[in-house]
Amino acid sequence: MTTSHYKKFFKALQVTAIAIILCVCSFVITPSASATVQIKLTDLTYEPCRGDAGKNMVLGGGVMSAKCYLVKGIASNPSGKVVYNADIFGRIYDANGNDAMPERTRLGAVDEIPAGKSDFQLMIAIPAEQPEPLDLKQFKASGFAGKVRR
Repeated sequence: MTTSHYKKFFKALQVTAIAIILCVCSFVITPSASATVQIKLTDLTYEPCRGDAGKNMVLGGGVMSAKCYLVKGIASNPSGKVVYNADIFGRIYDANGNDAMPERTRLGAVDEIPAGKSDFQLMIAIPAEQPEPLDLKQFKASGFAGKVRR
């Protein structure tokens, strides 16, 4: 091999070594806020919104009237830390087994869920023509153990 071949080989070796070091460092230095925490949601119930909370609620840009409900339950946060910006996912079916929110599985979010078990509630809007009782299925949440900018 000529000297220029050695220079090219060592240059490629340097670039590869730097790439490997950056990759390894990104795993070590990643802040805990980027770690998603899965939260189990149990003991789910719902009730109509009280007072003015759901007054004049509409769906679809004002096209369809809606009923307001509060979904309540227990959130089990196993992380040992407060979880922020927890997105809540689930399926809601009406009395006939029809999907009350077919286009959505993300139903909303909760700002904070403390470590351990705690109560949570989420306001949702269901099309007014969906008959009760509602069936709440596959509810779960995920968020971040650490402050995350929105």
